[in-house]
Amino acid sequence: MPTSPSPGPDAAAGPSLVVQQSFPEPRPTTNPYIVMLRDSLAATPGVQVRTFSWRAALLGRYDVFHAHWPEILVAGRNGPRAAVRQLLTVALLTRLWLTRTPIVRTLHNLKRPEGISRREDLILAWFEHRTALVILLNSSSTAPPGVAGVIIPHGHYRGWFSAYAKPASVPGRLSYFGLVRRYKGVDTLLRAFRELSGDVSLRVAGKPSSPELARSLTELAAGDDRIELTLRFLSDEELTAVAGEGELVVLPYREMHNSGGALTALSLGRPVLVPDNEVNRRLGAEVGPGWVFTYDGELTADQLDATLRALRSVDRVAEPDLSRREWDSAGRQHVDAYRRAVAARRHR
Repeated sequence: MPTSPSPGPDAAAGPSLVVQQSFPEPRPTTNPYIVMLRDSLAATPGVQVRTFSWRAALLGRYDVFHAHWPEILVAGRNGPRAAVRQLLTVALLTRLWLTRTPIVRTLHNLKRPEGISRREDLILAWFEHRTALVILLNSSSTAPPGVAGVIIPHGHYRGWFSAYAKPASVPGRLSYFGLVRRYKGVDTLLRAFRELSGDVSLRVAGKPSSPELARSLTELAAGDDRIELTLRFLSDEELTAVAGEGELVVLPYREMHNSGGALTALSLGRPVLVPDNEVNRRLGAEVGPGWVFTYDGELTADQLDATLRALRSVDRVAEPDLSRREWDSAGRQHVDAYRRAVAARRHR
């Protein structure tokens, strides 16, 4: 049964833990969640954080290995590169087994990626088998059978985007931002918007996962001058502008478990439209009325129109309540989780 670790001072108790993260030193394109986690841990007593390199992971001394997206470790741009990374991952797992070093894994996704090789699938299955504890980003998630789990909510992005000026929202503007992948349903958004009448506009901004996807979205938008596509990576300043101009941020994901996009929009004070599921309903209850709108089934023009009407008529506070998602608390909770994993591994 997953638990919520106490955010109290227990994180500082005992000797300092050395934690090897699975992500390398952040770059400008690194997921902000990773950067803010590293910074919150660096500011938390009782832990030393190391970013990833194969040399450090295979030869360094540390107490815990913290994995985020294990599939990244076994993937490569081509066959030979992937084979080398898979061999190194097997060596890493062997080292962790021999040294009895626990693996803590943040459950960003509920399932392994689709379309991977059998060898990748087997290595990831071993990775999961060796996991001592999982960190769940919301209370709707469950730990795998036989694995301890703790709930540490995904932190907000208010501090991350505070350096950039947020523009006033444009009435009738719908916004989508973030990496564009097929499961995120941007094609469905474009089709629904083309059927929407009235004084409305749509801005879709983000880097597509393939040239084929970029071409298909361009074709869907052709002939409708109310649609603006920016199909490339966005800087944080550009993302702030895209989200800020939206009267409503629309995230029509076909699968949505933990959405950094929804939290980004809320951190920038913009309401969001997301698929109806337990995670999103709980998010709406957490942040307060008028900030999270949901739809059921396939996104349609009628649902877009109804949501615009609803958000204009609802009373809401000046900003969503994100008090449960402070990063200083998340840092302490992570250290508590690391200590729990070490204790459990030693006991076993």
